[in-house]
This record gives sequence, structure tokens and C-alpha cells, in this order.
Amino acid sequence: MNICGLQKLTLLDFPGHTACTVFTGGCNLRCPFCHNASLVKGGAEKLAEGELWGFLKKRAGLLDGVCISGGEPLLQQDIGDFIAELKKLGYKVKLDTNGTLPQHLVVLLEKGLLDYVAMDLKNSPELYPKTVGKADFDFESVAESMELLRTNRVPYEYRTTLVKPLHSKESLMSLAALIRPDEHWFLQQYIDSGDILGSGMEAFTPEEMKAFLLELQPLLPMCSLRGL
Repeated sequence: MNICGLQKLTLLDFPGHTACTVFTGGCNLRCPFCHNASLVKGGAEKLAEGELWGFLKKRAGLLDGVCISGGEPLLQQDIGDFIAELKKLGYKVKLDTNGTLPQHLVVLLEKGLLDYVAMDLKNSPELYPKTVGKADFDFESVAESMELLRTNRVPYEYRTTLVKPLHSKESLMSLAALIRPDEHWFLQQYIDSGDILGSGMEAFTPEEMKAFLLELQPLLPMCSLRGL
């Protein structure tokens, strides 16, 4: 595992659980609003394996779970073995993923290695190439991952980070048509971390975010805001 960061405590990332978050290096997308540019481009320093496992063994029984984020964690070839070791220590595992690697996601789901999945939905299908920085991007992989989550019993959520000039009422309504009324969908406010992959990105105001929610909630009652 290429681990490039460790947040030792989070009370927000894993719903209902105290957890830590490990960050993997590398990503197959190039979203211009990404706030972990050093992880995406491979410039982040790798965390020593002994240091990581020393922490995890010491906190076993004190923390409920481990969030695995990125970058894109499903790029890690040994992620299944990594999660299996976490399970031996008694941890529940939450995976953050961009949903573009359903062939890897299904393996973890079928082996019962995941307790929660948070999947990014970047934008409406027609705007995905621009939003993820890949001109030839095919949305079908994301659609396949959505169906995998729906046919397994693992709790999950969708999340979309809203940023000017990539998102609009129209693009969100188009994306909403792909989401079911009983699915959790979080609209997240963009934050400039200072480690942004692109340029020219700007956050929507809280008032603008709330206006989007008012348009979407009659269709999707489980839609809500995060980060305000």
C-alpha cells in the first residue's frame, strides 16, 4: 500500500463511528478542483509501514474504524490484503472512491471487507469529462459502481463537491435523475486547501448551496448539505 498520509482522529468521516483516515497516493482522474494535488500527482511523502501499523495496533479497541481515502484507493493492488489485516485488528472499514474501478470494488464487496462506502459523483454524465480532467472519460464505469452499491447490503452514500464554474442547477438536476429517492446524496462545499490541482475554481456561497438543495429535495428527500 502506498500510504501518504494519516489523520489520527475523525468524528465526521465515518458516520456513527470514531475513526482515523489513511490517504493513499495516486489517482486516475485529474479533477481541477481536487484539494489533494500532491497525492494525485505522486509528490506526497510515503508514510512508513511500521509507523502506520504501530499506530493502528495501539488504537485497536479505542477507535471503531479506519477510513481509506485518496487519491483513489482502489488503484492499490494490495488493498484487499490491507483491509483484511485491519479486520483482524477489529476495525470497521469505510472506503472513499471515485467509482471508476467497479472491477476492483466488486471484489471488496463480495469478500465482505467493507462496512461503508462513500462514492463521488462528480457531475452530470455529459459534463464528466471536463469535471474529471479526462476528455475521453466514459461514465459507464461510474454507473456500474452505482449498481454494485445498490445490489449489496453495505451502507453507502454519494457525494458531490460543488464548484464554480463546473456545476449549475441544470447539471445537478441531470445528475439527480440518476439517483434514487432513498439514497443519501451529500452536496459538499468546495474549499481551497492551497494544494489544488487546477486553477480558476471558486466556491458557491452558502446561500447558493441552500438554493440548490431547495431545488433537489422535492425529488430526492435524502439529499443534504455538508461542509457549511
